[in-house]
Amino acid sequence: MSLSDRLLLVPLNHLIAQAPWASERLSRHAGARVAIVAGPLTLRLTIDGSGLLQAADAVAEPDVRIELPDDFAVRALTDRSKLMSGARLSGVADVAETLAFVFRNLRWDAEGDLAAVIGDIPARRLSLAAAALADNARDGLARLGANFAEYASNEGELLADPASIKDFVSAVDALRDDLARLDKRVERLGG
Repeated sequence: MSLSDRLLLVPLNHLIAQAPWASERLSRHAGARVAIVAGPLTLRLTIDGSGLLQAADAVAEPDVRIELPDDFAVRALTDRSKLMSGARLSGVADVAETLAFVFRNLRWDAEGDLAAVIGDIPARRLSLAAAALADNARDGLARLGANFAEYASNEGELLADPASIKDFVSAVDALRDDLARLDKRVERLGG
């Protein structure tokens, strides 16, 4: 097993082991081969009897092929719920459905892992602090984006503001109507 396989398989199997429902679902498809394609990287796996994933040889044809979208890394960090929605699955339908369900619903219990190292109360407090920090960072990025959009439309004149666009569309509509009336007058005068 290569280093890259271990870097992906160890955390993935840890998540599966934390969720007994996931390993139980996957174990029904023991022996199935899976290829996960993410850009230039292809990870070939086999589902073992306990529902965990093992490295597979590159020669065997996979039963299921999962092609992740080009922006999978960004989606994984920002919005995991949309990661699998952009993935393309092909192959044996029941195995593909099981894998999609498991990958969509796996959640890391970071607080539980941290509690095993530093104890329950510090882990809970650290988890709450990390969640607050993530919320603040997300809120800050949203405000930064809104501020940039406001600057770009108002002061930087890089974008048109919605009111200006609405006025422009109304002016174009009025000009079109005036032109149509003028065209009819010219027709009447010429005819």
